[in-house]
Amino acid sequence: MLPFMAVSRPSIFVAGHRGMVGSALVRAIQAKGEMDVISASRSDCDLTNQASVEAFIGDRKPDLMIVAAAKVGGIHANATYPADFIYENLMIAANCVHSAYRHGVKRLLFLGSSCIYPRLAPQPMPESCLLTSELEPTNEAYAIAKIAGLKLCQHYRKQYGVMFHSAMPTNLYGPGDNYHPENSHVIPALLRRFHEAKVNGAPEVVCWGTGTPMREFLFVDDLAQGCLHLLNAENPPDWVNLGSGTDVTIKELVGLVAETVGYSGRIGWDTSKPDGTPRKLMDVSKMTALGWSATVTLKEGLKLAYQDFLAHLAKGDARL
Repeated sequence: MLPFMAVSRPSIFVAGHRGMVGSALVRAIQAKGEMDVISASRSDCDLTNQASVEAFIGDRKPDLMIVAAAKVGGIHANATYPADFIYENLMIAANCVHSAYRHGVKRLLFLGSSCIYPRLAPQPMPESCLLTSELEPTNEAYAIAKIAGLKLCQHYRKQYGVMFHSAMPTNLYGPGDNYHPENSHVIPALLRRFHEAKVNGAPEVVCWGTGTPMREFLFVDDLAQGCLHLLNAENPPDWVNLGSGTDVTIKELVGLVAETVGYSGRIGWDTSKPDGTPRKLMDVSKMTALGWSATVTLKEGLKLAYQDFLAHLAKGDARL
């Protein structure tokens, strides 16, 4: 039983349950067996539509909510569709937080992203560096929407006394990822490219940028465990970083992906393509102090992610 709940078996609405993050949360919640999961397809509840969210939350009245729904993508997608990214993510955040308050949801966890922090934030990035300098231009629209969601939770908590709080995950990967060649994040994009290069016998794979930026990655099932840990915290911070606490260069990551896939050709670099933020490592000391840390190493996680990709390819339902 969760420490703040008056009922022995609460219900929890996982907004965005079909995505990589949402599906990992559902797996983790169901494995514990302590809560009943409420989920909704877009036809059941359009999270960008206030009336739709109001009607769904008012009817189902969940005890808890995790807002894992978001329009997400890599550098190319963020740069190409900034209006879509800021609008849809703003609407999701505002509708979910306000409806949760109106209908008595006892606890809400909003999931943001490490991209909320300034482009040249101190490394590792503490929660306190939020809004201290300029954002990374390539994902500014998405970041602003996520900052708005975080601030909604903070101010509703301050004004109304509700336990609405946020977690800021680092770069995520794992089962159920999106493997689109242009709109996906770096790990699924690399897994697909190296797999196809291996299958087609391509002599070289050319990667974007210089390979020098450093990135932190968290296996999505680790994230889910971290979120459940946060839901059990009696007085969590308004927002807290969720990461592995370690990072690698993109060149190192590419080498690990090639090794995982079994690709033995050449690796080239297109330096005309953008690198993005030079480094993005999170300070995870607050989460460590709350008693949680990641357990899946990057090498282990890449193997699990590639196995999942191959399984969905075989079934014909990979997100390509």
